[in-house]
Amino acid sequence: MIDQNADLGAVCGYFNVSRETKEKLELYQTALLKWNPTINLVSKSTLATAAVRHFADSMQLWQYRKDFKTWVDIGSGAGFPGMVLAIIASEAAPSGQFHFVESDARKSAFLRNVSRETGVTVHVHTQRIEEFDAIQADIVSARALAPLSDLLALSKSFLKKDGICLYLKGQNCQTEIGGASRFWTFEAEQFASETDVNGTVLRVKEIERVRT
Repeated sequence: MIDQNADLGAVCGYFNVSRETKEKLELYQTALLKWNPTINLVSKSTLATAAVRHFADSMQLWQYRKDFKTWVDIGSGAGFPGMVLAIIASEAAPSGQFHFVESDARKSAFLRNVSRETGVTVHVHTQRIEEFDAIQADIVSARALAPLSDLLALSKSFLKKDGICLYLKGQNCQTEIGGASRFWTFEAEQFASETDVNGTVLRVKEIERVRT
């Protein structure tokens, strides 16, 4: 597990990203620190450990991806995990497209600003997730957004038949899986978080609503 006190340079070394990607992530972190006092992108108490708490937590999802053309991040907020993954992909998988769905106009403006400053092209949709259906995604991601059953409902409408969902979950992951199973059938794989001893990376596919 990564050192909880690691800075962004150490985090980038841990995940073996390139110098160019590291520089873009540093621009992102600078923007986060600049904007956060104004629009409260993340809790102020997490800024000192943002390199691990937010950046590394997001970066760990990259290893669980599948080949993709379209990646949709829902409830994107400050861009974790979506913007971090888009920055990695800008060099590692440059043909992939990232779409962020965020209803808060101020947070959407922040995401567009980071896109400009890093030179990483992303598509920001300022709308409610329930109203988003323009894209069919190979991968859907979310972090700290909703219980699993609700995430499956939100993701299903724009997930391709062979697509996957990548969710960052906390210590109640197993309980959430049990609860979601009342309403959905799905295949779920659990992986231990590299940033939180109580955290789980959840990879889900073959989502279908239970017939009653």
